[in-house]
Amino acid sequence: MINFKTKKTLVMGVINITPDSFSDGGKYNTLEKALLHAKQLINDGADILDVGGESTRPFSKPVSLEEELDRVIPVIENLKKITEIPISIDTNKAVVAKKALFAGASIINDISAMTFDPKMADVASQSNCPIILMHMLGTPENMQNNPLYTDLFDELLKFFKERIQYSLKKGIKKENIILDPGIGFGKTLEHNLLIIKNLEILSNLELPVLIGTSRKTFIRKLVKKDDLPNDKDVVTGSVASVCAGVLNGAKIVRVHDVKETKAALKIIDALKNV
Repeated sequence: MINFKTKKTLVMGVINITPDSFSDGGKYNTLEKALLHAKQLINDGADILDVGGESTRPFSKPVSLEEELDRVIPVIENLKKITEIPISIDTNKAVVAKKALFAGASIINDISAMTFDPKMADVASQSNCPIILMHMLGTPENMQNNPLYTDLFDELLKFFKERIQYSLKKGIKKENIILDPGIGFGKTLEHNLLIIKNLEILSNLELPVLIGTSRKTFIRKLVKKDDLPNDKDVVTGSVASVCAGVLNGAKIVRVHDVKETKAALKIIDALKNV
């Protein structure tokens, strides 16, 4: 099992097996393409592989349980044959998480923080696996419809404190809980920047913090490449946001561009640990 207390920042490589994800939709939505991509992420130094079969980009609609299972389970089963790197299942459905864990995954990444499917807590508790709890305002379909907060950090802290208490009551061990502030999930450009800048506020909850800024809309807007998620400037901007997040307390980063991120984090980790 992966050591979430290591001084090294952990890099989670994204494997989207979807036709409509904002950055790489349709690129890896066959078993062969997904495995080739996974091998590249492994060669580039990924510490975790995050497999998802349902797009959660703004305004996306959910897919059926059967469709999501058909997308992710074969990939996870085949990944286990070629690597010992921990596999994360990116889902908010308890059945998908349970079957993915049986197939070889060892981490649950739930964008709803177990609010969409109450059975998710039982799956996480019974499997004794790490679970990533993400903050989101609304659902992927409506989260970017004018997101408003009275006090951004007060609301984030209240949400996570409630979710942590709920997790503990359901039998999930504290050491298995990871927090994700949900960059881009019900957040404006300014919200995203404020969260990255003040990430240490979440660190006060004494749990590992994960951030996912890679290629997101706010990056593309800032570098003026809104419709070009794979542009070199977008990749550079993504890496810059990751570095800022790590300097402010992130322990895990979820990215598309593992090689570039790993190179930058060698410097950032050296600075943090000198």
